[in-house]
Parts: sequence; C-alpha cells; structure tokens
Amino acid sequence: MRRLLIPALLTLAGCMQAPPGPVDRTAEVTTRRVATLTDALPPMKAFSATRIQAPSRPNRQIAADFLDLAFRLESGRALPVLTRFEGPVTLRVTGNAPGYLQVDLERLLRRLRVEAGIDIRQTASSAPAGINLQIIPKRQLQGLVPNAACFVAPNVASWQEYKRLRRSSATDWAQLTTRRRMAVFIPGDVSPQEMRDCLHEEIAQALGPVNDLYRLTDSVFNDDNFNTVLTGFDMLVLRAYYAPELSSGMTWAQVATRLPGILARLNPRGGTGVPTASYPTPQSWKQAIETALGADAGPARRRSAAQDAVYIARAQGWSDTRLAFSLYALGRLSLGVNTDVALQAFREAETIYRNSPGSDLQVAHMGVQLAAYALSAGKAQRAIEIVNTHVPAVMNAENAALLSTFLMIKAEALDLAGRRAEARLVRLDSLGWARYGFGSDAQVGQRLREIAAISPGT
Repeated sequence: MRRLLIPALLTLAGCMQAPPGPVDRTAEVTTRRVATLTDALPPMKAFSATRIQAPSRPNRQIAADFLDLAFRLESGRALPVLTRFEGPVTLRVTGNAPGYLQVDLERLLRRLRVEAGIDIRQTASSAPAGINLQIIPKRQLQGLVPNAACFVAPNVASWQEYKRLRRSSATDWAQLTTRRRMAVFIPGDVSPQEMRDCLHEEIAQALGPVNDLYRLTDSVFNDDNFNTVLTGFDMLVLRAYYAPELSSGMTWAQVATRLPGILARLNPRGGTGVPTASYPTPQSWKQAIETALGADAGPARRRSAAQDAVYIARAQGWSDTRLAFSLYALGRLSLGVNTDVALQAFREAETIYRNSPGSDLQVAHMGVQLAAYALSAGKAQRAIEIVNTHVPAVMNAENAALLSTFLMIKAEALDLAGRRAEARLVRLDSLGWARYGFGSDAQVGQRLREIAAISPGT
C-alpha cells in the first residue's frame, strides 16, 4: 500500500523570512505574475527514458533485504511461504483511465519485461487477467482505506469484490500459496505523477514483495516515499523473485539456501555470501513516524511524534537513514513554527544522506528546503548553486513535482539577480514539469505563488 505520508511537497513559504515591503503590494504583484503565466501553460512534459543504476550493496546484504521483503507484511506479520505468479502474467485496466496513464503503464510493463525478466502483457479490459488495475475516484478509495494513496489486494478482481471479501480469509496475504488474481486500485483524479507512482509501487507489489523497509534508500519498497519509480535494486529483487530456482510455496529456509547463487548469477558485481543478519526497526519508531506524517493528529501532536522519532533513533544508536528521515520529518513539521530547528534538522539529515550510498534523491529533498531558505534570505547565487547541484539526481529519479519546484526557485533567484531573460526560460521549463507533477492548472498556480512569495524581490 502506498501511504499518504511523504514527501508531499509542502508549502515552502511557511518556513521562510517574510519579504520586505508592503504585504498587499507583494500579494498583488505575485498574483498578477501567476495569472499571466497560467493563462496559457506550456504542454505537459513527461519523462521518456529511465536511467538505471545498479545497487551498490553487496549481494549478502541484498539477500537479507529480499528475505525481509518477501516473508513479512508491513505490519511485521510473518508470511509462511513465498508466493508469485507461475507462468505469464496478464494485466487489464478498467475504470475511467486518462490517456497519459496508458503511456506510463506501457513504459512500466516494458521495463518489467526487459529489466526484471517477467513475462507480463496487457490484455483487453473485458478479458480475465492476473492483475486487475481499476481506476476509481480518490474519495471512494480513501472512504474505505483512509491512509492509502493506492493499494493492492489478493484474490479479487474488482472494487466490488474487494469490498465484499476484504475482511475474509480470501484477502489474507498469509493464506496465499500462489498468486492467480490481484487487484490494484488507483485514484483517477490525481496528478499524472501520482498515478504513475501508484502504478510502479502497486504493480511491483502485485508481482513481488508486499513489505516495505525504512532502511532501503534506493527502493520503492520503502514507506518514506522518496523513490517513486522502480529502481535498479527493485528490478533486481523482482528478477530474483521470478528466478527459475524459486517457486511459490517455498519456505524462508528454502529461499535463503538458493538466494546466494541466484544473486551471484544475476548481479555478479555484488559478490557472494550468505545473507547478513537484519535487525527489525522498532514498532515504536514506525508508529512515531506514521503519527508525525499522517493526517490523524494535530500539528502539535505531530511535531511531538517527530521529536519522539528522533529520540528513539538516537537511543537506538542509529546514524543511518532512519535517523535522517526522523530529522526530515521534524524539519518539515517545524516549518513556520521554529525556523532554526527546521534548518538544523534539514542540515543534519542532509549530512547523513550524503554519507549514505544511493541517497542522492534524499539529499535533493533536503536541498529544496535549503534552496528556498537561501532565496528568502536574498542569497540568489547560493539558491541557484543549490538547485544546479540537485537537478540531475531529480531528473534521474523522474520526480517532476520536485524538479518543477527547484526550477521555480531558480527562476525567482535569477530574477532577484537581475537575469530576467534566463529567469523567464527557466520558469517556462518549470511549468511543463509542474503540469505532470501537480496536475491541475490551479495547483500549478498555487506552487508558483508559494515560491514567488518567499523571494524578497517580489
């Protein structure tokens, strides 16, 4: 299940210094500029080629990750056996699917065939299929599963069937012995990027692991939601999942015995060796994070939960990405309340992520906050430098929402530096990506207003 946690790009203006000058005039100028820009938005941009990076971790560590992903649910509940599709996989789409969804789906299925070696094909919407992708309204989906952006369910083929069987043993993952029918539910009234992100995570879980691990920095199988398209690590896991040496019904011990040889064959650069021991993340930390970044508690309670997550991480002796993620949550929730705490948290998180291989995208999420702060402080050149540093990683990760935000910040910084012609071109580029990342013209305009409002030159 893809959760409604992070990193939804929050309102940056909340943490920044107020620009000088009359507030009313600033608002008037900003509104007029945004109205002019959004009167005729450029065509929506989309990514056309995925740049894959092979995992940098040794195979013995990847084997431990595989076992934790394949034999546990997100709740921590153990799964008795490995389950997967045996034979070719078919997928059908039902519901009111926008045209751009089909483009992203075809790209994903092609990648799964080429990179993961899975024989998966799309079939007609009226034909029976192994994976049933149903597009439904967001309100309908979250009326039943409030904290989910989208999700997958076993042994059902439609929303109506899921509603009827969702509390029965039929939809209990632990009762599966093989996979024959899976349903993936995705909202059809969200941005193109959100739909694509759901496609990647939920179809991957329909095929393979249904667990998420916070320790993984280079995977969509992680509830931090930083990575939103399947990575090289994810494709390796799926390729191993469908290796001929494995089959549905195998136990943890049987898979663990075969896994070193499978990974040595599929990823020779990763070396050999038995799986390393893994240590579960305490449930108390997970609960603190979910409270901090969920929607069920008030601002003060959420900030307290983020502080708890940082405390637990330090008490555990962590110096890894779980501490960094705790600090990121604290920084986000401190915006507009305590700028010093927010900046300190982002900077410490950035340092940890920089020292963690495969975390360039996470560093960029810290960087967008620091670039916005530099802009608000009138440090135009520093803001431009920060943006230029992170744009390549964001492009590689295919995150249009984050990319457009960076480019909007850069455009404001160029304006502040008196480089008007360059600013116009960069801002125009940002709008094409924003249409994919944020969806509606209104949301694109809102993001423009947020960025423009933090510039002292507005």
